[in-house]
Amino acid sequence: MEMSCFNQRVFLLTLLLPIVVILVEGQGTRVGFYSTSCPKVESIVSSTVQSHFKSDPTLAPGLLRMHFHDCFVQGCDGSILIDGPNAEKTAPPNQLLRGYEVIDDAKTQLESVCPGVVSCADILALAARDSVVLTSGASWAVPTGRRDGTVSQSSDANNLPGFRDTVDVQKKKFADKGLNTQDLVTLVGGHTTGTAACQFFSYRLYNFTSTGADPSMNPAFVSQLQALCPQNGDGSRRIGLDNGSANKFDTSFFANLRDGKGILESDQRLWTDNSTKTFVQRFLGVRGLLGLTFNIEFGKSMVKMSNIGVKTGTAGEIRKVCSKVN
Repeated sequence: MEMSCFNQRVFLLTLLLPIVVILVEGQGTRVGFYSTSCPKVESIVSSTVQSHFKSDPTLAPGLLRMHFHDCFVQGCDGSILIDGPNAEKTAPPNQLLRGYEVIDDAKTQLESVCPGVVSCADILALAARDSVVLTSGASWAVPTGRRDGTVSQSSDANNLPGFRDTVDVQKKKFADKGLNTQDLVTLVGGHTTGTAACQFFSYRLYNFTSTGADPSMNPAFVSQLQALCPQNGDGSRRIGLDNGSANKFDTSFFANLRDGKGILESDQRLWTDNSTKTFVQRFLGVRGLLGLTFNIEFGKSMVKMSNIGVKTGTAGEIRKVCSKVN
């Protein structure tokens, strides 16, 4: 039996409606969400981050890491900011995160201008972008409209990407969040700024194998790191993740991976695994491969990451104080 034109249209609409709903729910954030409700939000966050950065430039990579750790647990909902004896921030991977005072400062200023409007999750997303810009990275448009989560548990942070993870494990953790292999390499490239404590990589320098250090490391670099992180030395001493360029957002991090100078084992593995090595090479402009521009791709991957599990509409809340659920 033939369907009338009208019935065909109704049938197609019925098929398409669930797809449209899914798309709308996945696009709950948008650039300029606060354009009328709090038009100065971006300038206030930017000036706050800049002010703190002038006093302590190491806060920039701290804010970038904080946003990443927030998004990978319960989605990008500011749950990393909540205080409590068993909150996310108390989990081992989060204990060295820095920059909470920057978010609190921006929130205080925004509450005086637009009370109850701007979420802590959005402040963190904007601050992460501003931190990249302050370390010579390119800017990108940050979609806003996230609402704040009300649950923060340290046990939920157990599945954060770890410094010993194989590439397969890293890819699985990223894929579970809707991020592909290119996103993985791009976002790990955020290690172009910041530091890591000796305790997270010194095991690579001593007795990693029966013959000594991790063979994927440059031998001269091993000697350099052994001097900085002696066996049984101060495990809290911090070393730049991007050797020679730890304060500048650039592609030298990828060059260091190529040269066997990745600090974290999980980072160096991006060069030794063919599925990720290709993207490292493309960021380095290796001849014969289609090049990728790190600054541009980083912004794209950050937008994808910043939309993981966002709470919008009536979900969650707008916290009055970022460290406390209302």
